[in-house]
Amino acid sequence: MVTIGIVRRFAGSAVCVALAFAVVLQAPPSRVAAQAEDALDVVRVRKNFYMIAGAGGNIGIQLGSDGIVLVNAGTAQASDRVLAELKKLTDLPIRYIINTDADRDFVGGNEKLSKAGFTIFTNALGNTGFVGSMTNGGAAAILAHESVLGRMTKENYPAAATPTEAFYAPRKPLRMNDEGIEVLYQPKAHSGADSFVLFRGSDVVVTGDVMDTTRFPVIDIANGGSINGEIDALNKLIDLTIAPTPFIYKDVGTYVVPGHGRLSEQMEVVEYRDMVVVMRDRIADLIAKKKTLAEVKAARPGLPYETRYGAKTGAWTTDMFVEAVYKSLTTK
Repeated sequence: MVTIGIVRRFAGSAVCVALAFAVVLQAPPSRVAAQAEDALDVVRVRKNFYMIAGAGGNIGIQLGSDGIVLVNAGTAQASDRVLAELKKLTDLPIRYIINTDADRDFVGGNEKLSKAGFTIFTNALGNTGFVGSMTNGGAAAILAHESVLGRMTKENYPAAATPTEAFYAPRKPLRMNDEGIEVLYQPKAHSGADSFVLFRGSDVVVTGDVMDTTRFPVIDIANGGSINGEIDALNKLIDLTIAPTPFIYKDVGTYVVPGHGRLSEQMEVVEYRDMVVVMRDRIADLIAKKKTLAEVKAARPGLPYETRYGAKTGAWTTDMFVEAVYKSLTTK
């Protein structure tokens, strides 16, 4: 088991003293996966809620008598390993896969994981063709905002990997395993196809790539992302979370499962949001001074955050983030 120190800022010395005891007494989520080199990291978040890391984007898992509800499916290459870890948790089938966005590290495993599951619909009339024709061949349902379906269709995903249930409203509620679940669309954030998934009873929010504790947020301009939409979404995420006051020594409050990186709680979301706002404002100030993109990059507006979130190489570098913010603020 790994000890996780969680620090929150509170005004007043009395609260700070109480916080010191809270950090010592608080029990962290437990890791239940073997730590082999290629093993997935399975973290028990709540009694019936888990997070899988290492399969691409983080996967949320709700368990109960109705079966398994997954939030995101990881990459296609990790599907067999994800199924193996699910078998260790329960013999019940996957019933729903909810996609937070259309990136391949979140939807790549849709087809294999859904076919390994089973539809929630029953063949009440005894018609052997009913299940196959009406419910994705009897597989688990794939639920997402219509923007996810539109992008996956545009990118020529196999039909069996695309959402079988697409909603267009800002909010899609459902109830599984005796728990209310809300899928909340966040327009023009990381991309044009983002949603949060709130599990009311478990007090857990799964964010997709709107929050990524390993790097500056990916603002996918080409697919409808924007810096101001990203900040709006992070503000909404803060609204969905609850701090553990007044009994700060009993729990951490709402858990947040980010798209990548470690399990988080409200104050970490606030700090991440504040970082993004500071970056937006610094770049906006340089734009107001008529600085070119090259000059903005040379000014290194993200210098205070580069050690924690920055990168000079890889799929998403500091320069790429700065450029995305610049284009988001200057493109009409």
